[in-house]
Amino acid sequence: MFLQFNESGAGNDLVSKKHALINEQTSPLLRLMWIYNIDEPQRRTFENNICTVHIGGGYFLTVAHNLRSQAGFIRSMDEELYKKEIFSKLDGSQSRLLDTHYFTDPYTHKKYLNSTDPTNLQAIANVLKQKRYDTRWVTLAQKKICSPYLVFQFRNNAFYNDQSLAGLFPETRRMYDADAQKYTFLLETELVDAFYGADIALFKIVNTPDEIISRIPSAAIDFEFLDDSGIKLYSLQSSPSGPAGRLLNEASIEGMLDHFNIFPDDIGGNYVFEGYRYLVEGYFRFGSSGAPYMYYDVARNSFVVMQYRVKPAVFSSP
Repeated sequence: MFLQFNESGAGNDLVSKKHALINEQTSPLLRLMWIYNIDEPQRRTFENNICTVHIGGGYFLTVAHNLRSQAGFIRSMDEELYKKEIFSKLDGSQSRLLDTHYFTDPYTHKKYLNSTDPTNLQAIANVLKQKRYDTRWVTLAQKKICSPYLVFQFRNNAFYNDQSLAGLFPETRRMYDADAQKYTFLLETELVDAFYGADIALFKIVNTPDEIISRIPSAAIDFEFLDDSGIKLYSLQSSPSGPAGRLLNEASIEGMLDHFNIFPDDIGGNYVFEGYRYLVEGYFRFGSSGAPYMYYDVARNSFVVMQYRVKPAVFSSP
């Protein structure tokens, strides 16, 4: 995915626009994380951190391959689902292993993992893999075992400097991150569609007031295929110094290729990444999955998401 820039004639305005891309109050780049026990602060855990970019109207683009990667083990799940889908398939030693590391809360009727030891976690993952239990992130979300949420972080305790918007968040969806020394707000999302061959996933915000959605900075979207000569690109991604920050990294198109690669999926079957791609110098220098590329579009005087590979109907007027 690409955000589009052409620096010719941009003048000093380009500097302020670069700053806007990495500023917490104006950047369209956010993090998407799968969260267990969202409304149980003492048991809440964050997993599977990827980048995503807001393209307007509460719709977000990110990579698709991540959805079909395996979590390996499960932090918590409904007790009845556990009995039906996991416990019923275990032999005696496997049952004893999982009973040792999971406990049932009689109030929530859920099973919770009680170990953080890597050896124990690997042993649980081995059992689930042997039983071919599906721990892909897309499946965990479908079964409501854990769900994808947008993570917003600010230096002040307001949502985009608006205290009235902050008041619209339930108390369990806002908190202070002592490590990042920032205030965190969480918004629920759901997968709209995934185009695995093109490695594109489209998410949207759900169960959220329009006043909140309309306040989130976004970038426009375009579907042209760029010339590969003389275009200066930037990659917008999480900072290597920590996920609470952002990095704008220079890159450039070196050429084009007709891409072909096989992505392994033991549960749903392997699939193929294919189609035209850019060969980009400095490609994802810090490995920030889901990070967009961009250049300045003088005609629009704005940042444009470049998405030439797939054009779902929902993109026509997000």
